Order: sequence, then C-alpha cells, then structure tokens
Amino acid sequence: MTSPIQFPGEDRSNEIRALVASDEPVAQRTFTPSQAVLAKSAGTFHFTPEGRRLYDYSSGVLVSNLGHNPRRWMQRFSGYLGWKPEHLTGEGEGDYFEAVTLTSYNAITEIEATAADRLLKSMRTTAFGKRLGSVLWAASGSEAVQKALWCCLHRDEKRDLIIATRYGFHGKKGLSGAVTGSEKDADRDPRVKFISFPMEEIDDVSKYDDELDLTPYRKELDALWEEYGSRLNCLITEPYLGGGGSYHPPLSYHKMLREWCDEHDVLFIMDEVQANFGRTGKMYAFEKYEIEPDLVCLGKGMGNGVPVNATVGRKDVLASLTYGEGSDTWSAAPLGCAALLATLDEFEQTDVMENTARLSEKFFAGLEKLKETGIIARVRGEGMVFGIECAGVGSLSPQEVATEVVRACYLGEEGGDGIHLLGALAGKVLRVSPPMTMTAEEADASLELLYRLLSDLAGKLQSAETAGAGAAG
Repeated sequence: MTSPIQFPGEDRSNEIRALVASDEPVAQRTFTPSQAVLAKSAGTFHFTPEGRRLYDYSSGVLVSNLGHNPRRWMQRFSGYLGWKPEHLTGEGEGDYFEAVTLTSYNAITEIEATAADRLLKSMRTTAFGKRLGSVLWAASGSEAVQKALWCCLHRDEKRDLIIATRYGFHGKKGLSGAVTGSEKDADRDPRVKFISFPMEEIDDVSKYDDELDLTPYRKELDALWEEYGSRLNCLITEPYLGGGGSYHPPLSYHKMLREWCDEHDVLFIMDEVQANFGRTGKMYAFEKYEIEPDLVCLGKGMGNGVPVNATVGRKDVLASLTYGEGSDTWSAAPLGCAALLATLDEFEQTDVMENTARLSEKFFAGLEKLKETGIIARVRGEGMVFGIECAGVGSLSPQEVATEVVRACYLGEEGGDGIHLLGALAGKVLRVSPPMTMTAEEADASLELLYRLLSDLAGKLQSAETAGAGAAG
C-alpha cells in the first residue's frame, strides 16, 4: 500500500486520506501532489474539511464550467426532473413521490427526446454543424469515443484502420485507449496508425501568430494512404492536445486534416469531451476551429457535474449500429439529460461566453507574468483552458518543480486562500481551467495570489539550491 499524502494541521483531511489509501487502490485516481480533500464547493471555490478556501483551477477537469452548485442551474435541473420542494423536504403522504424516473434502460423518456432535440439544435446553430444529425448517448467520455469508432468501423468493415493524432488522450478503455498516446505505448492495437500533432511550433503563446508549415503533416497522411489506401476508415483528433501538454494549433491544421479526409472519404471524428461547452471560446470546439466534423464526442462540461456524454454525428454513420450494439445501462439516463438541458439553458440565456472572453484576456496576461518568477517557462491556451509549462530550477527538473508548484498552491498563504491544481500533464505542464463564470474580481485576486505563491516558491527553491551547493563545497 502506498503511504497517504499528509500535511501538517489537516487532521480531518489526513484521516480521510489515510482511510482512502487503506480501502482503495492507487489506480482509482491519477497522482496529484496535494491529494486535496474537498468538503464542499460553491462557485469558484472548494473548501477543505478544515475550512480552508481554495480557488478551483481545475473545474473538476473541465466539468464545472458554470461553477459549483449554481443556484439557478440547480433549480432548472430539479425542475426538469419534476422534483418539487415538498418532495425534497419529506412533506406529503407516503414514502415515495411521483417524478421523472431515474432509470430508463431500454425505455424512452420525454426528457431524453427533449435533450436530444435541444442538443442537435444547439450544435446546428453554426454552419459547421450541418453534418450532425443524430445523437448516440454514452456513459462516459471514453465510451463516447469508443461508440464513435464502432460506428465508423461498422460503416465499412473492409476499411479496418484508424488514424489518430499522436499523444492525444481519448480515454483508457477499449478503442478509446487504443487511440490514446502513441505507437510506443504498451498494448497497442495494430489497427491504429498515428500521425503528428503540432507541438514545438506552438509551445508558447508568443508563437501563435507564426504561420505553421503544414507540409510535413500532409506528407504523413499521404504516406499512410500510399501504404494502406482505402483500408483507412476514420481519423480521430482533439481540438487541442489536452493530456499531452495543452498544445493549441492554428485553424489551418484541422482544416488540412478535414480536407484530406474529404479527398479520401475518411471519416473525421472530433473528440471534444474536454473542450465542448465553451472552453475554447466558442460553444463547440469544431465551431472555433471552423471545420465540419462527421462525428463529435461530447462530455464533461455538458452536464456541469452530472455525468452525461454523447457522440453526435452523421445519421448514416450512427445508423451503422443496430439494436443493442450501442446501448448500456446509463446512456441517456434522465439525470444526465436534465443536467444537459439546464446547462444549455444557462449558455443560451446568460452571458457565459461573453464572460469567458473577458476572463481569457485576464488569464493570458496573468499567466504570462508568471514567467518573471523563473518557475514558468511557457504559457499556452485558448478561451478558458491553459497550460503553464514549468522550468527547471538548479538541480530540480521541470517535473519536480511542477510538483512543488501544486503543493505550494494547495497550501496557499498562511491564514489565507490556496489554489487547487491537478498533477502535471506530460510531466511538467499544469492545466489552468477555472469555472467560466468566475467574476473579474475573483480572476484578478486568484492570479495575483498565484504570482505571489510562485514568487515565494522560486525564492525558497533557489535558496535551497544555494545552501545545498554551499554544503557540498
């Protein structure tokens, strides 16, 4: 058993960490140096059992785009499910009350039909969504990807090969795991062929205006066609490389992929499970990148904390599966459908996207300033999702510095707030993705806090290096 992470002065949190370490395997979660214990959350903030307040810079990995426990969203969510105040307070006769069913396997609910219709209308408000005509619900983002790939492979079983962009993250199960990472990873599926995604050319915001040379990327695709020809079935990519280190390409890259797919009748799948519902600065990432996907994988932010996922795509492609081939217990669950409807209401009736644009400017400026600390080497991002790449400090590697940053931000200032970050992407990149509804004042205060914490950490790390060098001498 791995020893649980412990911090001084966190008696209850330490007790919970120890209990979880005893009762659950480490595989349950990815490594995060803070192992934060969250007692409650509201808006932009998490609160520990000890009452410390943390700015949430994760949004539950791009899930709580509208903030935690938003009152109006919760009222709409409850309303779609038919939950009335007297139901929740226990008033009334009997032990049960009538409302929307919570389980609907192999049945149909009105709320599912409404959710599918509303989602399609939302995605087709832009001309780039005109190929999207059908919804295939899924129980997780990984399963949305898997179902998308199943549909493509069943469309023409003679075309048995999948193209995936290298170092992407599409999930951990089945085909979603097969198209994740690269050909160097263990347990590779021979049906998957990897191509390059822009990285070095766009590793800092300062390079975003540079023209990307698409020639080598096009050559990779042409070489695959020359080798395998019409066995190539579909191509799956992300809008930006999320788990691979937050690399955000120019529009030209995805447009080139789309053009190549059209030339060879290869289906184009956009996996925007992380990026949908506003994260890139547009409601949908395919809209931001100005391409028409054949299929789009959705999840995370579309339910603002309640699991709901889907693949939305061409009717003819999704119709390649027959009864039972795309079903599972939790797909189209009424809870998820209600959450989706409440989330669509917020995006359609409030200024979430306008606020996102205002916040984006603040965060680009605030994160760029972190380079002054010597701890942050590069900044990249779009909309309200960013990656800050850590630099090495003395004998400490960028990976070790990233771990120290997460710890320092979690502990925060004595008697003050902290910042909740997750473990590093690609070893040395920290994702910054707060709720898109945070106020300007919260944004300014959190960025100023982040700068102070990193400046203080830089001083401590440099002092430790100097002291270590002196002792060695």
